[in-house]
Amino acid sequence: MFCYQCEETLSGKACTNGGVCGKTTEVSDLQDELIFLLKHIAKTDTYDNFIIDSLFATVTNTNFDPEYFRQKIAEAKTHVDVTDDEINKNAGILSEENEDLRSLKELLIYGLKGMAAYLHHARVLGYDNKNINDFVKKALLATLEKKSAEELTTLVLECGKVGLDTMKLLDLANTKFYGSPQPTNVSINVGKNPGILISGHDLKDMENLLKQTENSGVDVYTHGEMLPANAYPEFKKYGHLKGNYGGSWWRQKTEFEKFNGPILMTTNCLVPPKESYKDRVYIKGVVGFNGLKRVDDDFTEIIEHAKTCKAPEKIEEGLVTIGYAHDSILLASEKIIAAVNTGRIRKFIVMAGCDGRHDREYYTEFAKALPKDTVILTAGCAKYRYNKLGLGDIDGIPRVIDAGQCNDSYSLIVVAGKLAEAFGVDINTLPITYNIAWFEQKAVLVLLSLLSIGVKNIHLGPKLPAFVSPGVLKVLQDKFNLMPNSTVEEDLRVLA
Repeated sequence: MFCYQCEETLSGKACTNGGVCGKTTEVSDLQDELIFLLKHIAKTDTYDNFIIDSLFATVTNTNFDPEYFRQKIAEAKTHVDVTDDEINKNAGILSEENEDLRSLKELLIYGLKGMAAYLHHARVLGYDNKNINDFVKKALLATLEKKSAEELTTLVLECGKVGLDTMKLLDLANTKFYGSPQPTNVSINVGKNPGILISGHDLKDMENLLKQTENSGVDVYTHGEMLPANAYPEFKKYGHLKGNYGGSWWRQKTEFEKFNGPILMTTNCLVPPKESYKDRVYIKGVVGFNGLKRVDDDFTEIIEHAKTCKAPEKIEEGLVTIGYAHDSILLASEKIIAAVNTGRIRKFIVMAGCDGRHDREYYTEFAKALPKDTVILTAGCAKYRYNKLGLGDIDGIPRVIDAGQCNDSYSLIVVAGKLAEAFGVDINTLPITYNIAWFEQKAVLVLLSLLSIGVKNIHLGPKLPAFVSPGVLKVLQDKFNLMPNSTVEEDLRVLA
């Protein structure tokens, strides 16, 4: 096993004897084998669905089930003519001996994994794009071919550009089906009825669950990256959508325990469950974990299970403000521009990305220490580090503007472009700085998307990716001035 695709990889180098995430060496090796086979399948003009869903299944904290990957590998072998000797020799990260080429290839693969996740969600809603699928195959093939560092760097930046197109496609799908998110105060209290907790990212599953639980006496709560669902108009009409329960993905072992009712895990961000609540976790789609119950679009079993459970245990109370996707921010653009022109808002700090278990208190302390004339722009589960701090507002503009899920970083890019247009300046001369937290491969794609439009001076943490070699890091620093974050005090001087 050699895996360093996430920020929490062991000692900041690589997991080699079981993943920090809970992935076994067996599953890691099976995922490497599947990725290698996908590169060969990419030579064909078909099997797009197979490629996309297989890539998504290898995203961190998505699928821990070895049998799932054995079946995928068996199916992949029916599509390509690759011997076991070729697989044994060439599968895995270390099969590329050149450190910089290996780094660029893995950066590209991880960007593709993030792209696959977002494209999967768009496809669920009937939206697809041939150009995106074609790029995925082209990029996979490139990692098999003899490419120079310059050629791979060009592909990595192209991955960011196509990633932006993918997030745009998903944004279109979500808003066409569920409306544009609206500024919303979401309750974090609990009700008296039994409940179902929905986690992950899939809005179609959210729709189906709300429809099927209507008038059942069972309430629905969002968790983690499903919090933004509370801001969509189509979901607001369901009175039994009670609000959000808990925080980001890594708190599951405490929060799932206390929720008391069943949990529906729709996509990635699953933490290996404790035995005490394992029988209450249901999985769907590309999610996998041995011993958990798999369901399709019929949630009858979950609903009946919920009716036998106690109401959720109270863990906090109050409200959190969400729903500032691009339409909502642009509607308030005149007020925002006026606040900037009068000096009431001096700077915006983009603090989007992922939450995690280690070294993340930095982001909470950084947010608390920001001057009161600054505004945080956020998307992704990093928001849970500061969306309950009570940072207030500036002339009615919240000091934490939450655009939504990690893929809704697209909204922040749209807004930055519109502000640059309004002020008549380059995107890098706007009063916007970037202090971004990353964890897994979707965040890698968001970073590449920012780089693809020329954003510079990004602070990234809490650690730089282990898969970025010194040579590749130098290129990123020379071209984009990408840098690691430091201490709260030092970074405040630079960013705020």
